Amino acid sequence: MINNIFVEAGSFQVHKNGNFACGDTILLHKIDNQERCIAVLSDGLGSGIKANVLSTMTASMAMNFSIKREPIMRTARTIMDTLPIDSKRNISYATFTIIDIDQNGNTMIAEFDTPPLLLVRDGKVTHLNPETFKINTTNETDNYERILKLSDIALKKGDRLIVYSDGVSQSGMGKDNMPFGWEDGVETFIENLVKQDKNISARGLSRRIVRRAEMNDDFKTKDDISCICLYVREPRKLLICTGPPFNEEKDKYLADVISSYNGKKIVCGGTTSQIIARELGKDLEVEMDLDKFASGLPPESKMDGVDLVTEGIITLGALSRLLEEDRFNELPQEDSAWNILKYIMDADIIDFLVGTKINVAHQDPSLPIELEIRRNVIKRIKGLIENKLLKTVNLEFI
Repeated sequence: MINNIFVEAGSFQVHKNGNFACGDTILLHKIDNQERCIAVLSDGLGSGIKANVLSTMTASMAMNFSIKREPIMRTARTIMDTLPIDSKRNISYATFTIIDIDQNGNTMIAEFDTPPLLLVRDGKVTHLNPETFKINTTNETDNYERILKLSDIALKKGDRLIVYSDGVSQSGMGKDNMPFGWEDGVETFIENLVKQDKNISARGLSRRIVRRAEMNDDFKTKDDISCICLYVREPRKLLICTGPPFNEEKDKYLADVISSYNGKKIVCGGTTSQIIARELGKDLEVEMDLDKFASGLPPESKMDGVDLVTEGIITLGALSRLLEEDRFNELPQEDSAWNILKYIMDADIIDFLVGTKINVAHQDPSLPIELEIRRNVIKRIKGLIENKLLKTVNLEFI
């Protein structure tokens, strides 16, 4: 985003104890050519498969209309016309919150029957003062009054927006210390977290909120629990270099990029790391603690001035699988693919510098089929990072 502003989007959720499907749906989307970030949370009534279907339908409609810049009142009316009303409780079958942030931090927020969105500014949690609108649906027999809350705010660096399902606010309900649920306690919890770690990531903050709500329910969750955090700040950069340049004359350029890069640096590939070590006059030390690499991936190396040095195509193939399988919320393992993923998760802008010299070993037909040519693996990783993690990815071939 322009003006050196970046919106980090992070989320975390767990389903109700005993269920296999989550009744809440989270959708995050970044539109690079418009410099927009859109987040949607929908909570389906109840839990399980039925709630999942309803929240998925609601969130998908909200996201698609938002991408197309449909007027929010029309979007809300269309969603509400589509959603049925529970005849017993006289409430909608799904709720939703839509957050749409542009390149300058201008933000539109629409809330329907969800817990109030929180703004964290200067370490303090504040509530917005949304305008309320009654939505008239096309169903003349519908007596349920549907109220849409709209807010327009300008975010600045350091601001966080937090939205969660009522699985968070109602967690712990019935306990002596929280008879009506967590409610205001979550705000104090958030303020303390931000005070302890003022740079806590959106992903980390959303995870901590959900995990604490789980604890409130003694880890037997009574409802689906979901949280989205959006964090406005300066971008964090990561450089990943892999593969030797096509022409040896570019070896110095590769080394210069590494030495002058303002951010974290990863080198993937034995030949690549040897070129950089030679050009920069650095020592390259191979990791000898092989017990750490139970996954079967080749060991890492160490080089002064580089944050992580790994093997090349095999490790990148393993990284691609981690991204494809959505294994972001698992406890990380001690191997080089997971270590690269951790750096990617903590970065906002990932710059790939990819050498195009063919490694003859990778053309050996006896090697596993997943050992594709490096550039194809990187292109696949680029797409996965952009689509699943909403990161900005730049790709340069040399």
